[in-house]
Amino acid sequence: MLTLLVLVFFAVFAVSALLLTASRSGASKQTEQTMTVLHAALATGNRAAVDQIVDIRKEELLSAVPLLNRLLLRLEIAPRLRTLLYQADLQWTAGGLILMSFACFLIPAYLLYLRTGVVIFSLLIGALLGAGPFFYVLYKRTQRFNKFEQGLPDTLDLMVSALRAGHSLVSALDLAASESPDPIGTELRICFDEQNYGLELKTAMNNLATRVPLQDLKIVVTAILIQKESGGNLAEVFDKAAYVIRERFRLKRQVRVHTAQGRLTGWILSFLPVVLGIGLYLINPTSMSLLWTRDIGVKLLYTAGAMTITGALIIRKIVNMDV
Repeated sequence: MLTLLVLVFFAVFAVSALLLTASRSGASKQTEQTMTVLHAALATGNRAAVDQIVDIRKEELLSAVPLLNRLLLRLEIAPRLRTLLYQADLQWTAGGLILMSFACFLIPAYLLYLRTGVVIFSLLIGALLGAGPFFYVLYKRTQRFNKFEQGLPDTLDLMVSALRAGHSLVSALDLAASESPDPIGTELRICFDEQNYGLELKTAMNNLATRVPLQDLKIVVTAILIQKESGGNLAEVFDKAAYVIRERFRLKRQVRVHTAQGRLTGWILSFLPVVLGIGLYLINPTSMSLLWTRDIGVKLLYTAGAMTITGALIIRKIVNMDV
């Protein structure tokens, strides 16, 4: 049964790869034609003007495979995956992420089943490996948000200088978008382009807070919207916000220093059983195989796995402090 399932999977994978190649070829031709029309319409070779072109086509392309794309359009999880991939700054599609996770689940689970003959254990390990692509996306998303948050105080200082020099809020936003590094400059550029092409500033700011759901950025957006409605010294508000963000970073670093030992203990206690089990299996496979060839060994294996995961989650809850 599993052999038939694997054969079907590889057949579907081969067909999907062919469809993906064909669709990408068609898409590249369509993109080339579109860019030719845009350059002809603009009638300019200025690089600065080309960089200001805003793609106003809202294509719901969730997968390069047409059948999978239509299926994902009907699912509510597809827009969330697309947002997650955008926040992680990965040039993937929701369909590609799902296919990658399915492949990471099926292949290791089948190989483990051939080796051990235990269905539940193979499915659990396959599910853990299948979640690997999602964990990678979340990791990249966290890294990008951390980089955004670390550069936000300098961007606020730049906007404070622009406001005190007599620039308007929109002009200061344009200056910050041009001078700030990625990802701050990219997100501020999108926000500036949205309001510059007719969208209300309130809506553009709310879209910015939705794309980058950080508490510090939400405070800045709220300050801008309140100042627009009731007035006030926005430069002073930005100055104090930058000071508060820097103090939070300083406090976070102190917390990480004090919890470094606990985090290291959690990692060691979580991976030590797995590494030790693999090492013992390489040394004496007959002795370690008792864990999945006998009923009592399988029960002990499940119990050990559950206790290890529970302990890791408890340690993570202890060492992670919200600042």
